[in-house]
Amino acid sequence: MIVIAPITLENLPTFKQTRLRALQDTPSAFGSTYERESQMAEEEWQARVERWSGKSGIGFLALEDGVAGGIAGCLLHPGNPSRAHLISMWTAPSHRQRGVGRMLVDSVAAWALSRGAAVLDLFVVANNDPALRFYEHLGFIRTGRTQPHPNDPALIEYEMARPLN
Repeated sequence: MIVIAPITLENLPTFKQTRLRALQDTPSAFGSTYERESQMAEEEWQARVERWSGKSGIGFLALEDGVAGGIAGCLLHPGNPSRAHLISMWTAPSHRQRGVGRMLVDSVAAWALSRGAAVLDLFVVANNDPALRFYEHLGFIRTGRTQPHPNDPALIEYEMARPLN
């Protein structure tokens, strides 16, 4: 059975391992790199967990028998807490097409709504057709805003958003 659990200092080792797996599996889906994060000090990992403590951000792991099969995070937009930003979304290949991604997004959306956000947005790489279809299936639409990928300016990211009501 899949359980969605908040990321805490207690499950920091699982979070770190999952995040590094995600960066290796789908590097273009993230604004960071495996090379950078694999060298981060333990204090940096702890600071990320603190940032995702539930005040202005949250992080979730999808766990099955103690093994992480997915991750997602969310931060309220600074200066505009009516908008929340989905970040670090990843589902392990072994857990794709099993509803894990939807469970993670639903958990993020519920948290954002509980903090007063009305819109959940995200950026997705334009050539990631499975992710685009997944987000469209969950009700996200392209806003028309684009930006270059932080690690490869040749790649374009689409902004997508959906209401949280």
